[in-house]
Amino acid sequence: MASRLVDVLMWIAQFRQPTTMRVREFGIKRTDGTRLRVKVYSPLAPTDVGTGLLWLHGGGYFLGRPDQDVPIYRRLIAATGCVVVAPDYRLSVDHPYPAALEDCYDALIWLRDNANRLGIRDDQIAVAGESAGGGLTAALTLLARDRGEVNIAFQMPIYPMIDDRVCTRSARDSDAPLVDTVTLIAAWKLYLGELYWTQRVPPYAAAARSTDLRGLPPTFTYVGDLEPFRDETVAYVDRLRSCGVPVDFQIYPGCWHGFDRLVPGADVSRAAMRSRERWLRHAVDTYFAAQPELDRDRA
Repeated sequence: MASRLVDVLMWIAQFRQPTTMRVREFGIKRTDGTRLRVKVYSPLAPTDVGTGLLWLHGGGYFLGRPDQDVPIYRRLIAATGCVVVAPDYRLSVDHPYPAALEDCYDALIWLRDNANRLGIRDDQIAVAGESAGGGLTAALTLLARDRGEVNIAFQMPIYPMIDDRVCTRSARDSDAPLVDTVTLIAAWKLYLGELYWTQRVPPYAAAARSTDLRGLPPTFTYVGDLEPFRDETVAYVDRLRSCGVPVDFQIYPGCWHGFDRLVPGADVSRAAMRSRERWLRHAVDTYFAAQPELDRDRA
């Protein structure tokens, strides 16, 4: 069902061209010499003070493309004038962890190093994504904190996929639409490869395993109360708050995974999207993080 959803989203996107946005495509060189495709969506009117929003698409880590989220980019840009940078990270079907995370980190560093070129203020770089993209968001903020090469102003991991153990009440024996327990286990097996079901899974692969969330950026997220990721998201939020991280969090009753994408016209979906955009406007006005002074030969 997940693959059919992506097909539908891509089909819709091709008929909803982003005429209200400027679209550019770049290639980032990976350490192995291959190229990472990155799409950049920005306001039509030139700007040099936009928020840089690294957007990581969903798809269970095993499918999806940045182009599937064009309607979301349009809304976020209209709400805040941000510049969206969306990497086409490697998928777990052919490239298990850490390939996707490495690609996202390379895109984050490239965003930092090319902020002026892209019309972005370098003291307001943020990360966001849905589902597996939310999981990558949470993992990437951990990795960025620990490496100390780039400071992230805020993050939006929406209904994130962050716990490979599938051990919470909401994740066990779930038959919810779009993502159920069987699909979830299969997705984690693909993503983790030989690490699956071992004690060697690092928090950069599954952020719920992190034992220290101190110093992470202000966070916004929401989740449906009928989906497998409910309890792991609640636990993540609680731990962020216990570490002093500002968090805005909502649970939407009667909603399953991806409800705002599957039924965008529903009142609850509209409310969730308005809440996301309202918080993003607040974050753009409130949260900043100056970049560390580093040797930037990678640029």
